[in-house]
Amino acid sequence: MTSTQQAVTADDLPVTVSFTRRADPAHAVQMSAWIRAGLTLAEGAPGFLGGGWVQPRNGADEWHMLCRFDSPATLAAWEASPERQWWLGSAQGLAEMTRTERRTGIEGWFDAPVAAAEEVAPQPAPPRWKQATTIWLVFFPLNLLATVTLGALLADVHVVARVAALTIVLTPLMTYLLLPWITRQLSWWLAGRRWRDRRVG
Repeated sequence: MTSTQQAVTADDLPVTVSFTRRADPAHAVQMSAWIRAGLTLAEGAPGFLGGGWVQPRNGADEWHMLCRFDSPATLAAWEASPERQWWLGSAQGLAEMTRTERRTGIEGWFDAPVAAAEEVAPQPAPPRWKQATTIWLVFFPLNLLATVTLGALLADVHVVARVAALTIVLTPLMTYLLLPWITRQLSWWLAGRRWRDRRVG
């Protein structure tokens, strides 16, 4: 693969942005309305894949928000849009930005789910070697099974068509079934917890 092809591939990866705002707990109603307005505006932006937010509790003052776009280009377009500038301006005197994180590519699989019912600070992505190991644990047996079954049935088919058929079958299985399952099973390890503490948090 050439460097140009690699750049194009990277530009096509979905990107997730998580950011934290600090606001006076007395302004919880206003903050909730402001965040909902921002997500509603983002829903109309090209490339928007979804978003969420976590409301603080017990008198805490940090609100954690997350949104995902299908590429850095669509995210950049949203960030430069008049709608977003108006939305940010409407928070003057209400909320203070504290930190922002961006994640692209396969790291999105390992993001902790956002739940509006509890306060959870954004967690850093697991080390790349843990991500790669987790993917391999399901990709290897699945690929082996497909090779000895479907691959054997298609042994006389041209190699390009055979590989295309295998990947068409394997991709949705990995995307919608096995990767979500393995990340749930290994969430304790990915988060750096001990096995005996795997149900904690």
